[in-house]
Amino acid sequence: MSKSVEPPLSTENRLLAALPREEYQRLVPELHPVTFSLGDVVYESGARLDYIYFPTTSVVSLLYMMEDGSVAEAGLAGNDGVVGVALFLGGDTTPNRAVVQLAGRAIRMKAKALQWEFRRGGALQQLLLRYTQALITQISQTAACNRLHSVEQRLCRWLLLCHDRAESNELLMTQEFISNMLGGRRESVTVAAGRLQDAGLIHYIRGRIKILDRKGLEAAVCECYGFVKNEVDRLFK
Repeated sequence: MSKSVEPPLSTENRLLAALPREEYQRLVPELHPVTFSLGDVVYESGARLDYIYFPTTSVVSLLYMMEDGSVAEAGLAGNDGVVGVALFLGGDTTPNRAVVQLAGRAIRMKAKALQWEFRRGGALQQLLLRYTQALITQISQTAACNRLHSVEQRLCRWLLLCHDRAESNELLMTQEFISNMLGGRRESVTVAAGRLQDAGLIHYIRGRIKILDRKGLEAAVCECYGFVKNEVDRLFK
């Protein structure tokens, strides 16, 4: 992760963009842009959280690590959310690990500044609480989806969620990374990706996935994607 010298752009994160101008201007001195690379660890499980992050062009996965080393994604955060909700929910650590799944930019804010602003009870507090509800919905739906739906459907869901938050149609990641996100085996992800490629929905080679037919993915995905998307869209109405 590297720091940038460019000023933060509120419009790149939908939560910050939704704030009243006066409230956003009060936050500006506390907002500092950073750049994430693919695979950067934003925070480790159980570590103290010193910052909260508002992704702009990056996407961050919230992962749970098992004792045997296996990994599964519980949810993801992009330009529609924040990373580090424990900071305004009364804690300073979190049980999950946060890892960058799509490289890009984010805006960070010191924990103490965020907590002070949250206690003011203004628009930021309301937005963060509503976002937490949307995140809980996403995590719950992901658990149900991983249990009840095929790897192919889960891959479609995950690709669409990433695409909603990405800058382009091309996503850079490895099969191992994808299998960790879906909680499945690499072999099953390979087969699922192959089927989507044969159907002309994606092109996948050497860690690069290019979405060719967005509407086709939407037709192939399970209902979980729409459920999560509707909850996020409701957040900004």
